[in-house]
Amino acid sequence: MMTTLRLFALNRLSLEASTAWYLNDLGELRGKQELYTQQSPQRLKALRESAIIESALSSNRIEGVTIDPQRIRDILVAPRPLFRDRDEEEVRGYRDALALIHRDPAERPIDHETIRRLHALTRGQIWDAGQYKSKDGDIIERYPDGTERVRFRTVPAAVTQGAMETLIRDWSLCLEERWVPPLLALAAFNLDFLCIHPFRDGNGRVSRLLWLLQSAQLGYEVGRYISLERLVEQNKERYYETLERSSQSWHEGEHNPWPYIHYVLSIMKEAYRDFVDRVGEIKAPRGEKRESVIKGIDQLLSRPRGSFKISELEQVCPGVSRDMIRHVLREQQAQGAISCSGRGAGAAWSKGGGGNQGNE
Repeated sequence: MMTTLRLFALNRLSLEASTAWYLNDLGELRGKQELYTQQSPQRLKALRESAIIESALSSNRIEGVTIDPQRIRDILVAPRPLFRDRDEEEVRGYRDALALIHRDPAERPIDHETIRRLHALTRGQIWDAGQYKSKDGDIIERYPDGTERVRFRTVPAAVTQGAMETLIRDWSLCLEERWVPPLLALAAFNLDFLCIHPFRDGNGRVSRLLWLLQSAQLGYEVGRYISLERLVEQNKERYYETLERSSQSWHEGEHNPWPYIHYVLSIMKEAYRDFVDRVGEIKAPRGEKRESVIKGIDQLLSRPRGSFKISELEQVCPGVSRDMIRHVLREQQAQGAISCSGRGAGAAWSKGGGGNQGNE
């Protein structure tokens, strides 16, 4: 078995030009994520709650598991729901797995225990929940007319444990030795996991949970606020198309992983764009924008330089208009907390009174 991660280690895969484009864009978007989350964490509570519900519903719908829309709040919000059927149990289990990941992703190593626990949560009380498959099982595509075809032959059950050990080890070594940028390692791990297909059922759901967990561990926390699973569901046809293209000749180590890797990166990029757009739409509680500007001022004044320009303050106060920033600056200036020297865009703000009035 020659996994995608192993091919990277052997330098048998050349990065494509579009790959660098994705990575650069995601790096810039992650910068915006950090600005928003540092500035107004309370404003993101609604997004976090919505993302958990959307993720639990979408990831299960991709696998054909649905619940009555009128039962959503009872199943996903109630502390101890009473389930009517297995579908409800699995949807709630996915929600519980998300909560586990979000509590402290750094404390959830990518190992057999974590992977099996995520599977157990999503599969409820079924007999093989949390256990690797004991029988071979290929991925079968069935058509409306009753015909079917083998879309992919998965790793045999007898060698699944060893295949997972190799994948887990390669993930750790790849991050440590920097075979490729971490986001590419994440997408490659996801592809290899789906090709190994370690569980009898529920592999897709576990792969998306691992995607979320690994993203958070790498500092890409957009999945906490925007449902990656919802975006995958909305682009489900492309998901299956790129997965099939990239899994061809996987067992021989002659596959082309880039279609699926680029799909994963595109979903994350779309999630970040959605995040930036939706945070801008959230109405801040009364007085919160003023407080965020004051915190931004304190943050900038604490630097060794001891002064800042209004453009720098705008960068640490995303979502706050320039008019609001100017209002708070004038307010703080009138109180003698800060002073201003110079005029226009080059004006510098520093601690203490005695500066000019209204020259920012």
